[in-house]
Amino acid sequence: MSAMIGYAKRLAGAAMLLALVACSTTEVASLEEPAATPMTGQTNDTAPGFESVAPGSEEDFILNVGRRIYFKQDSAALDSVAMATLDNQAAWLNKNPTWLLKLQGFADDSGSASQMQTLSQKRADAAMAYLTSKGVDPKRMWAKGYGNDREVRDCTERSCKVQNRRVVTNLRTQPDAV
Repeated sequence: MSAMIGYAKRLAGAAMLLALVACSTTEVASLEEPAATPMTGQTNDTAPGFESVAPGSEEDFILNVGRRIYFKQDSAALDSVAMATLDNQAAWLNKNPTWLLKLQGFADDSGSASQMQTLSQKRADAAMAYLTSKGVDPKRMWAKGYGNDREVRDCTERSCKVQNRRVVTNLRTQPDAV
């Protein structure tokens, strides 16, 4: 009986090996995917699939600059990480003066709706003031606080709620309709 089990295992293994050999996808893959750009090992290498992102485009801003900053609970104070992101945004925006931007402030659910509305507006205003201090024309920007109406995540964990305490910089070609 054990000889039969051993034989069955070897037979199953051989069948799996034959199936793997028969399922070669090299030809299909070479037809469907473009050749990867050679990587140099540098941290500024273009991510595969993003080689054709045009400098000065919205994609360039999102991928290479960053459009979100985060805040501590019940605070509109910019920390060093937020300021570094805003410094990058200001440099990019000063090089690309045709873009307008909407700064959208958000909050979590740690207070009343009116408190969170006020706080989210203060966060958006703080980001706008900082960008203005870095040479971005204030006529190109507007700030809007949304309170906790547009949560990224509905959660109770502190580490999760931080995702809702943010300002998102959205590029525009024209001002929003009032």
